[in-house]
Amino acid sequence: MRALSPAYRERLTTGILHFGPGAFHRAHQADYIDRLLHDDPRWGVAAVSLRSAETVRALRAQDGLYTLAILDAQPAFRTIGAHKVFLGPGEAAAVRTALSNESIRIVSSTVTEKGYCLAGDGSLDFGHPDIVHDLAAPAHPQSLIGWLALGLADRRASGRAAFTILCCDNMASNGRKLRGAVEAFAARLDPELARWIAGEACFPDTMVDSITPATTDALRAQVQAQTGFEDAVPVSREAYAAWVIEDVLPKDAPPLAGAGVVLTSDVAAWERAKLRLLNGAHSTIAYLGLLLGHETVAEAMGDADLAGFVERLMIDDISPTLQPSPIDLRAYTSEVLARFRNPAIRHLLSQIAWDGSQKLPYRLLDTIADALAAGRTVERLAVPIAAWIQFIKRQSRSGADIVDPLAGPLSDAGKHADAAERMLAMEQIFPRSITENADVRSAILDAARALEERGARACLANKEACLA
Repeated sequence: MRALSPAYRERLTTGILHFGPGAFHRAHQADYIDRLLHDDPRWGVAAVSLRSAETVRALRAQDGLYTLAILDAQPAFRTIGAHKVFLGPGEAAAVRTALSNESIRIVSSTVTEKGYCLAGDGSLDFGHPDIVHDLAAPAHPQSLIGWLALGLADRRASGRAAFTILCCDNMASNGRKLRGAVEAFAARLDPELARWIAGEACFPDTMVDSITPATTDALRAQVQAQTGFEDAVPVSREAYAAWVIEDVLPKDAPPLAGAGVVLTSDVAAWERAKLRLLNGAHSTIAYLGLLLGHETVAEAMGDADLAGFVERLMIDDISPTLQPSPIDLRAYTSEVLARFRNPAIRHLLSQIAWDGSQKLPYRLLDTIADALAAGRTVERLAVPIAAWIQFIKRQSRSGADIVDPLAGPLSDAGKHADAAERMLAMEQIFPRSITENADVRSAILDAARALEERGARACLANKEACLA
């Protein structure tokens, strides 16, 4: 059985080109666009995959129709038909033609952070193999940066207006970073093109949020049972979704606010709230939850001791570092905690625990630094850092895998009696401003010792035991 086609499909034209039509894009941005299309069918999406043909091939076979499953207490299923054009590897000429089409007003992307070929400081990595290739052969790009520069160059040459570029990946100041990368790339080829891009192209900052589990055979079976549609590429997400865009879109952009997009002059406030309250709490739940023997976020949030600790951390320790804010942080915290408790989302703690060395500086250490600067206590904020240390020690000593770019050094450190001190000495993770502060250092080491000697349950059950 085929999916029922939305009524707008007969009138659908293409106004958006999206690089990276994976699960998150199709569960998140495409859902917002789908809401627009019923009243304004100009904003159909051309799905472009630069690396893998699998998704675009499957979408093409289904005429672009797929199921979005909203996983909540009462699951809901809806057919999305926003995608009209499907382009994969080997179709470069068609991608170039699409980018030059005047009807394309938005070019968006979800290619993961590594897909932007950025160096550690957020600037373009000119040593990246794809960038080296694209500078040598700009008419045949491999990178997203190369494609954006080529598309904009073609628009300039034909006298057409620049398209607006929406980065929808989780990077702070993502629009600013993408603008810098594209302009730097263009400047190496043609300084005049770089100046034209600087004056004509719009790169708004954005923030996106919604938990989107990987598509599984179980989801496919659930979709078929509920809809009768044998869908090869369904997607699912939680009921909550947020898309925040800097309010600098040109007048000819789609009316995204009408679909629930938040337009604001302060995207950074939303980024910080998500990074610290949502992601910081997620990491806290992951490391303490794993030490307590839990498997998923929802299961861990059913643990009253852990849930109470996380809520106090968010309200008393994290939220003050975000003030002043245009967001109602108390309401946002309540919303996040409710999302964590959603039993329909099976979010594995082990997956959240991956890559801790890369995540903790932004999710928790920046919060600690701001708390210190404001003269506030950091004892409770030290506990999730100590839990991560204890997690690494346990993985290392049991011979279990450590999924982290610093897996080797972390595994080695975890085997030693002074494992906590060795990890705190890793400047790739901990800045000296943190580890050379006596209060922070003692708070982390004391919490690590408490977790080692008394265990996570005893610490949390005793409320403040981890803070002693």
